[in-house]
Amino acid sequence: MHELLVGTGRRVNVKRVHRLWKQEHLQVPRKQRKRRRLPGNSENGCICHKATHRNHVWSYDFLTDRMEDGRRLKMLVVIDEFTRECLAIEVGRMFTARDVMLTLEYLFAVRGAPEHVRSDNGPEFVAKEIRRWLGRACVGTLTIQKASPWENGYVESFNGRLRDELLQRELFLSLAEARYVLDAWRL
Repeated sequence: MHELLVGTGRRVNVKRVHRLWKQEHLQVPRKQRKRRRLPGNSENGCICHKATHRNHVWSYDFLTDRMEDGRRLKMLVVIDEFTRECLAIEVGRMFTARDVMLTLEYLFAVRGAPEHVRSDNGPEFVAKEIRRWLGRACVGTLTIQKASPWENGYVESFNGRLRDELLQRELFLSLAEARYVLDAWRL
């Protein structure tokens, strides 16, 4: 900015420009170097085990945000990897394995059961109760390796888009408002 001002013929001190820049909370984003990720060793990743048709592979993950009063919101996002359709966004303060199971049970009744569900190693997803229930429903589980979010790329990409398009622009006053706004955005 200092060089731009000097280039227009103004005499201004670098320190003054810097002080005013900081005072107005202006920032130039630092250029981030792109990191190349290798496909994980996991056979359960979205590269090695790719969805080939509707209801083949569903992915689910959690996303968190804060309400206006500072309390935490937790969102369970379920997508169909082949159609890239968001099947559900459940909103609550906290989720247990039972809550995840109830959401999946509803989706299975409405959409039919998928062949596989892909998730990370969250305690709600790897609970014995969930695994037994999915086994009884003849649904395979694909669990990605720890610290490898790129192996669950479809749902992570969706979560980033949800955060950019909605969560960073909305301030939720209540849980009911969050549920309504998120469901309207999903539809």
